[in-house]
Amino acid sequence: MNALLQRLQIDLPLFQGPMTGSDTPQLAAAVSQAGGLGFLGCGMRSPQAMREVAAAVRAATAKPFGMNLFVLEQPTPDAATVQAAIDRLAPLYADLGLPPPEAPARWCEDFHAQFEALLEARPAVASFTFGILTAAQVARLQAVGSTVIGTATTLAEAQAWAAVGADAVCASGMEAGGHRGTFLTPTQPGATGAAPSLADFAASMVGTLPLVAQCAQALSIPVIAAGGIMDGRGIAGALALGAQAVQMGTAFLNCSESAIGPAYREALAHAQATDTRTTRIFSGRPARGIVNRMMQALQADESTVPPYPVQNALTGALRRAAAQAGQADCLSLWAGQGVAQVRPMPAAQLVALLAQEWQQATAPRSTSTIGHQ
Repeated sequence: MNALLQRLQIDLPLFQGPMTGSDTPQLAAAVSQAGGLGFLGCGMRSPQAMREVAAAVRAATAKPFGMNLFVLEQPTPDAATVQAAIDRLAPLYADLGLPPPEAPARWCEDFHAQFEALLEARPAVASFTFGILTAAQVARLQAVGSTVIGTATTLAEAQAWAAVGADAVCASGMEAGGHRGTFLTPTQPGATGAAPSLADFAASMVGTLPLVAQCAQALSIPVIAAGGIMDGRGIAGALALGAQAVQMGTAFLNCSESAIGPAYREALAHAQATDTRTTRIFSGRPARGIVNRMMQALQADESTVPPYPVQNALTGALRRAAAQAGQADCLSLWAGQGVAQVRPMPAAQLVALLAQEWQQATAPRSTSTIGHQ
């Protein structure tokens, strides 16, 4: 029972990763009720939807839970960039019998409105990715009782979160599934206000083990390890490096409470560690997922698709149609490098199994057992 677990009043050093579009209130509640910390990925949820899912978790459990947001501003892409992206996607839309996408009235949810809804919801944990809060925003959340956790893909990003007063940092290694949370520019130290370039994302691909070890040594606030952790041995290893908890997303993707459809579940069931890549073609921000036809077809356009959330909005209808049709070829099959270890089962059962494995991994081994191996 370390300082972070005591603060959050949870039994296990285990967070279910926020998985926007794949998690559900039922999943978050089940994990929290089982002794971990369930999470709601709210990056693409409206403020009203955030209120509703928070209420749904509270109706299912009195245990603590977390909510995660993407730190974003509304983009203003030029018409030519948008049209080029539409033209590029049109053949894929046509394959599903759909007309080409149209530019939406709004590219993403209003982060500032989401932030106010988060304050109103008062989750035990408020976590963030894609960017960083101001010290004033951190203080507002802490004032309503939320523990603030920032996502970092480099030591410099972790230190930036500590500097604005975050209570803890989630150190997200390159093995992690889904979007990379990179927000600083390591290829141009000292640059301010600039969005990370492709070179910055490449430079930020630090593995979970070295990232967690560096952050735990350098920071005075707790570190949560994320990326490639799939079983109790992984939990034990992360804690041995100085983390106070782990965050596991891919491990919970195929739980019965997850929102993913049959095609996604089928892809998870057959994927190996070597089947994932990071790509921009689905959303415009590097993200790790299982390779499929759409990823291969647009591979040459990795550097030219518009950045998140523009590309994400333009591919949204395509991905929804593919899910409804049961076709994995045009789905963003987000998954980490531990995907081959996914175990389909109810979330509470998985949490209990992970706790058992963790305890076995940390139990002292008798000298007689070691001597006979």
